[in-house]
Amino acid sequence: MPETFLDEVDLESIARRVGTPFYVYSGEVLRRRIEDIRRIAPGGEIQARYAMKACPTRRVLEVVREFGIWIDAVSGNEVLRARRAGFAMGAQPPTVLLTADVFRDNALEVVCEHGVMPNIGSPSMIEDLRRAGYRGPIGIRLNPGFGHGHVSACDTGGPSSKHGLWHEEAEMVRRAAREAGYPIVLLHAHVGSGPQIDEFNANIQKLAHFFVERLEDYPDVEAVNLGGGLPHPYRPEAPRFDLAPLGETLRRARAELCKQARRPIRVEIEPGRYFVAPSGALVARVTDIKHTRDNDKGPGNTFVMVDAGFCDLVRPAMYGSYHHITVHGAEPSRPLTPVVVAGPLCESGDVFTRRDDELLDPRPLPEPRRGDLLVLHDAGAYGAAMSSLYNSIGRVPQVFLENGKATLVSRRETVEDVTRNECDADMNVEC
Repeated sequence: MPETFLDEVDLESIARRVGTPFYVYSGEVLRRRIEDIRRIAPGGEIQARYAMKACPTRRVLEVVREFGIWIDAVSGNEVLRARRAGFAMGAQPPTVLLTADVFRDNALEVVCEHGVMPNIGSPSMIEDLRRAGYRGPIGIRLNPGFGHGHVSACDTGGPSSKHGLWHEEAEMVRRAAREAGYPIVLLHAHVGSGPQIDEFNANIQKLAHFFVERLEDYPDVEAVNLGGGLPHPYRPEAPRFDLAPLGETLRRARAELCKQARRPIRVEIEPGRYFVAPSGALVARVTDIKHTRDNDKGPGNTFVMVDAGFCDLVRPAMYGSYHHITVHGAEPSRPLTPVVVAGPLCESGDVFTRRDDELLDPRPLPEPRRGDLLVLHDAGAYGAAMSSLYNSIGRVPQVFLENGKATLVSRRETVEDVTRNECDADMNVEC
């Protein structure tokens, strides 16, 4: 079942203060999820990094830092956001790692200025670093030739994945790094998982064996990062995961790596979704109920219109991802009605109840009424992080619940925020 941290929360009071829609996070659930990972990756010999792309909200980063979790960033700005949240720059071993296949925008500048170790995924990045004057160690991300994501569009390993250096071409990169004076101190791969923890565990075992076989080619390696992709059970009927077998896999992998290398090797994992998915929810207001009727084009539907759209939570529209939906405070006597939950955007795909083949998937809910609050659960990962300014709608507020208090940690964006980077006609600069 989804986390029920909102059962005793006065969402109407929050909605009156910040408006709808808004994101709400539970500090208690976040800390509990971090503790889950700390039990299998306590730090030191087995270390967890937070894949901060899942939710880079500053308060979330601060909680992660309090527990001694390190950071995996994927852009220069993510590094700078981690810095603002109190993470040390230039530390050894590297508490902040920049993993990228392309150095975009300020990424190279941030690496050189703040001493952040780059973890490269494309061959020409060695030359990029050399031209920028970088001096220091590097990590390399390998594509081991296998792996997949929760949907085909998210492949993170194998021939269809853009990520990392193809394992059979690694010698070229090793040679370029040696000539540039960059010791390779970290090996990394991320092969993803399906929706089940046993599949993820099997992938980690396979990946550990992949690195054991290649470790002798990397005499400077101090750490092996086995990636992330730890799944989360989004559906109410899905069982909770037992992480104990994964902990045993990590300990065994480290022992084999240390034996092969004949020196201490740190093993890393980098969960993102597991930390934050259940700790966040998107709260929206029902604005209307309307109906279509059966005809020769297909069956009719009951549409529950809400004020949140895929500019706020894109996963259902992009991947057909499932998010459990509840009607907050609905009386038990309300009859269940199959409905399609849809948003305000000028886009037919702005629907939260759809399958991964893009067809509508009416959801049985206690009969929604205009004015109800609908909660889209397990939206903490890739919810606010992937929100956009589509239709020029500003990003929604984020509220953090902790110690019985609700705190606004990110306000609603205004039209001034949306247009801040636009240049007035009399200020246009010739390019």
